[in-house]
Amino acid sequence: MFTSIDTKMIEVAKKISVPLARLSLFLVYFWFGALKIFSTSPANPLVDALLQKTLPFLTFSQFIVCFAIFEMVIGLLFLIPKAQKIAVPLFFLHMITTALPLFVLGDQIWQSFLTPTLEGQYIIKNLVLIALVVSLISQTKPKIQGAK
Repeated sequence: MFTSIDTKMIEVAKKISVPLARLSLFLVYFWFGALKIFSTSPANPLVDALLQKTLPFLTFSQFIVCFAIFEMVIGLLFLIPKAQKIAVPLFFLHMITTALPLFVLGDQIWQSFLTPTLEGQYIIKNLVLIALVVSLISQTKPKIQGAK
């Protein structure tokens, strides 16, 4: 009995894992991007602080709209299987930029040694997104040389 339940769960997981991963990435990226556009994102102050340290010649109002659209585009690209090859490099570029506060804004990210603030936890949870994208990549069939 347990074997058949286990087998069925694995079959269902194999069927839904890639679409669920794509939908999840879309929701997180599109939703969080939209929050930035409407100035309701709790991450906006952190983005502003990072902007002041790294690109002080840009205004926050200009940057946040571009950054939000960038996030929303990443989300949309993950919904389209053939666009994954575009989404993945953009995703990793985004991960690099969102990890910068861990090193540049230490006082806002760490309460004490190895104890992140809420903002720090928000950034560290990106490890889960990285694992999800790596898993998604592992399910992708490589393009065969010479095939059209």
